[in-house]
Amino acid sequence: MLSGIFGNKSDHPMADIKSAQALLDNLPKNDAYKSLVELTEWVESLMEHTDFKIDHQYVMLRLLDETAQPYMRKLAREYFTPLEINKFQENRLWLVLGNWSRQTAAAYFRIFTGYCNAEKGSSTIKTQVPLMVARAVHAMMWEVKYVSAHYGQVDNTIWVNLMQLYKHAEQLQYLDTSFSLYPGLAANTSVKYELGHLVVWYDSGLSALSPLLMHLVERIVAHYCSTIDIHSQLSQQSRISFDLARPGEPSRINMGATTHPSMRFIGMPAMLSRMEDLMKVLKKNIVPEDINLGGNYSAEVVGEAVQHLLTYLAAPPVRRNVRRAADVTLSVVNGFDKVVERTGAWLGFDEKPLAQWITEEISVGGFSTSLPVKGSEDIGIGSLLGMQPEGVPHWGVAVVRRLLRKNDNQINVGAEILSNRVAGVSLNYNSAAGGAIESGQSALWLYSKQAEEAGEVQLLMKADTFTPNRSLKILLNGKEYLLMPIGLQERGLDFDLAKFRFVVQEVSTEESY
Repeated sequence: MLSGIFGNKSDHPMADIKSAQALLDNLPKNDAYKSLVELTEWVESLMEHTDFKIDHQYVMLRLLDETAQPYMRKLAREYFTPLEINKFQENRLWLVLGNWSRQTAAAYFRIFTGYCNAEKGSSTIKTQVPLMVARAVHAMMWEVKYVSAHYGQVDNTIWVNLMQLYKHAEQLQYLDTSFSLYPGLAANTSVKYELGHLVVWYDSGLSALSPLLMHLVERIVAHYCSTIDIHSQLSQQSRISFDLARPGEPSRINMGATTHPSMRFIGMPAMLSRMEDLMKVLKKNIVPEDINLGGNYSAEVVGEAVQHLLTYLAAPPVRRNVRRAADVTLSVVNGFDKVVERTGAWLGFDEKPLAQWITEEISVGGFSTSLPVKGSEDIGIGSLLGMQPEGVPHWGVAVVRRLLRKNDNQINVGAEILSNRVAGVSLNYNSAAGGAIESGQSALWLYSKQAEEAGEVQLLMKADTFTPNRSLKILLNGKEYLLMPIGLQERGLDFDLAKFRFVVQEVSTEESY
C-alpha cells in the first residue's frame, strides 16, 4: 500500500516514506516536550501541503499520531499530576498538549471531509474510515479537555463537526464497528463509544472540577463507556440529546419538550451501579488495576472523581436558590490564612489593598462575578474566600465551585456561600492523658441560626487539622463551648470543613487561653 501512495515528486520530507521515517528517527526521544512540539509542527505542515492526496495525508497522519502517543501520555501524566507544579511548567504543558490535540483533531476532520467529497486517493482508505472517524472524535475529546482545564468555552465548531462524524457513521452503519484505537491498547473501541464517552464526560459538569478531577472523571467514563447507549427514541433513561439537523452542543433532556426524528438520545442506566461497585472497592483503599487512569493516583482522589459521577448520575445538579442580578461590592481575600487574619485580631499591618469584586448575580446560597484573568491566577476550584459586603461590619466565607472563561481576558467565578458571618476562634484540644488543655490552631466558627438552634456548628479548620475522635474546647463571646465531632464535610485546598455538636459550659477562671 505504501509504495502506491508515496512518490518522489515533492521535496517535502513527508513525500517519501524513507525521509519521513528518518525525520521521526531523529526526534529527541529523551525530551517528550520537544518531540511533541516537532510532531505538532509536522502535522500542520502535512495538512498545508495541498499537493498530497488524501490517502497520502492519512497514512502520514497515522504515522505521526502513533509516534506522538508515548510523548503525549508522558506529558499528560505530568500535567494531570496530584502533585503541585509551578505555573510556568503548568502553562508550558497546557500549551503543547492543547496545540497537539487541536492540530490532530483538525487534521483527521480535514481528511474525513476530503473522503466525503471523494477527493483523489479516497478509495484507498475506504476500509480505514471507522478508525479515522474514531480517532477524530478521540482527538476532539483531548481538545475539549485542555480547553476545559483552563475553564474555557468550547468552540461550537467542535460540536458541529462531531455531529457530522456521528451522522456519517450512522448512515454507513459502522457506529459499532470494533477495533483498537492505537497499537498496544488492550481494550477495543468504536465510534459510538468514543462519542458517548466525550458527550457524557462533558455533560457531567467540568466547570465545577479541578483539572485533576476533570482528567480522572474522563478516564473513569472512558473505562465504563460500554454502558453508554445512543438511540433514536426518547426513554426514561435518556439524559442527553443532540440534533443531527441542528448540530450544536448536546443538551440535557427536557421530557416535556418536542422531539424530532433527527434527534438522538444518550442514556447510561447501567453506569450508576458500576460506579457504586467501584466506590466500594476504593473505600478499601484499592484502585483497580484494570482502569487506565493515565498515571498513579490514590484511592482517595479517585474516590472524589467517582463521587462526582455518582452525584451526576443520581440526579443532575440544580440550583437550590434562585440568583438575581445584583451588583454588590465585596472586599475579598483568598485562602484560609488570609481569612483568619481578617476575622481575628487583625492589626492592619498589611498595607496591600483588598480585592474588590462586584457580583453579577447573588442569592442566599452563592454569587457569581467576572474577574480579569490577569491577577486571578490563584483562584481555583475549591479556593476559600473571605468576603465582606460593602457597609457590612463582619466577614463571611465562600468556596469557589465553578469557573468559566468568557474570553482571553475575563473569567466567570461562581461561589457557594458557606456562611455570611464567621468568627475567629482558637482550638484547644482535650489531651488523651486527661483534662489538660493544649493550645491549637486558629479556626473559623460559621454562624448559622438553624444549626446553632439544633446544638450543632460548622468549623473551618486548617487543612488536615480535623480528628474524628477528638473533642475541642473554644472560647467565644464570653462562653466556653465543648465541641464533639460529627464528621468531616469537605476537605478543601487549604482547609477542613467539619461539623460538631456543642455544649455550652461555664467558663473556668483558672483556665486561660
